[in-house]
Amino acid sequence: MTTVRLPLFPLNSVLFPGLVLPLNVFEERYRAMMRDLLKTPDEEQRLFAVVAIRDGLEVAPSAPGLPDPTSQPEQGPTAGFGDDPLKAFHAVGCVADAATIRERADGGFEVLATGTSRVRLHSVDASGAFLTAEVEELPEEPGEEAGTLSSGVLRAFRAYQKRLAGARERSLSTGAELPDDPSVVSYLVAAAAVLDTPTKQRLLEAPDTASRLHEELKLLRAETAIIRNLPSLPATDLTRGTTSLN
Repeated sequence: MTTVRLPLFPLNSVLFPGLVLPLNVFEERYRAMMRDLLKTPDEEQRLFAVVAIRDGLEVAPSAPGLPDPTSQPEQGPTAGFGDDPLKAFHAVGCVADAATIRERADGGFEVLATGTSRVRLHSVDASGAFLTAEVEELPEEPGEEAGTLSSGVLRAFRAYQKRLAGARERSLSTGAELPDDPSVVSYLVAAAAVLDTPTKQRLLEAPDTASRLHEELKLLRAETAIIRNLPSLPATDLTRGTTSLN
């Protein structure tokens, strides 16, 4: 088992390999992380690990709260994650490569990162200004009949998208071709489908591409059937995600 230590960025969402992650960094612990990443030479990757929060707060409380208005907000890298941050996070996350880190005049950062590979968390270190984690890369195995499943998932996804968009024949993205690689398809569909975080996390943790595609096929068919009976649902743009207010 080979592990590496990376800065850790917990979010209330799931990042998949190949998907873009915009971040608006304003908390001091994550500002410190970005300042540290900027020390990496431009020709090297600026990597950090993203994990979905199982039990905790993405943004630490910054003012006294209820029931005691005099209580002081938590400070430090573990704020909002309890005494054992490892238990607060899902065990499988994704490495992110920060292609752009731009510091604002107020000291915050605008970051644009891309998911690269899945990792499993082994430990979390809170001794510094920000969390770091020892992680092990998880290989992406194809599984059986991934190619055939991929074709079926793409057809189901197009049907799902049209239903979600109000049957207005909108495509996934303007003039763009959908990918052929089954693993890329599995991650794209997992990210684009309107699913809750536990479901997306389950897809991220799938043992292989075929298993993920098989689960997505069931989910897409079920969601499409639900949408068919709820015609008043608003249209959703599946190609865009909100910027995370870390």
